[in-house]
Amino acid sequence: MQTIVVIEPHSTQRAQLARWLRDDYLVFMAADGVAGLALAERHEPDLIFLALTLPDLDGAAMVRQLKAQARLRDIPMVALPSPAMPGADVRARDAGCTDAFRAPLEEEHVSAMLTRWLGGG
Repeated sequence: MQTIVVIEPHSTQRAQLARWLRDDYLVFMAADGVAGLALAERHEPDLIFLALTLPDLDGAAMVRQLKAQARLRDIPMVALPSPAMPGADVRARDAGCTDAFRAPLEEEHVSAMLTRWLGGG
């Protein structure tokens, strides 16, 4: 089973992603950057969904830290949408993310992203 790490400070969005992913993927969730980094290092997931706005670590800094590790640098990292941050998709790519969602986050967009980077479920 493929593994996904979700790093998202908002519990509602974490819960929504968990519902959409849990039947087909092994999912690990973190509410902040430090915990997210630890999960990624421990589980070496097939995909990382991450918010660029986190309470303890800038998302761009986190992407740089992940990409600095040889065993993690090739993992697709997809930025989650932030309606409060215009231009988030540009910021995500500038930060080194592989891809980015646009707001609002919808199940069919998640499914398309999974197919794009993991080949589906």
